[in-house]
Amino acid sequence: MGHREDMIEVIMAAYAARAAGNVEGLVAAFHPEGAFTLVGDKSALELTGRVQGHQALREAFGQFIANFDFLKRDILSDLVEGQRAAVQSRVLVRYRPTGNNWETDILDLFRFQDGKIVELTEFADTAQVKAMIS
Repeated sequence: MGHREDMIEVIMAAYAARAAGNVEGLVAAFHPEGAFTLVGDKSALELTGRVQGHQALREAFGQFIANFDFLKRDILSDLVEGQRAAVQSRVLVRYRPTGNNWETDILDLFRFQDGKIVELTEFADTAQVKAMIS
């Protein structure tokens, strides 16, 4: 892989699966050894940290999907170079237990291997997330 269009297609399929609440579709975008990291202070927000491998991804994404609906995603910018991509999005998120919505920006950094996401590092406003779930 390395073609911009192919990488963006995988990313958009993953985003569509996330929006639809499709855990299996989301995990399918990842390499078997794929990893997801939500950047932040784990002592401040338990959701942060790294998970690796399909089973761990399935469990983590299942928890995220059970609690947070992504109601809307606007891609603000994207950049692809070699086996890496960066996507800046503005998302409208609903916290299911309370029904509260909020809008925030997210930066996703992807690394690809064998046509799949092998690493996704996500930067989000974890202070805002913590406030929403408190």
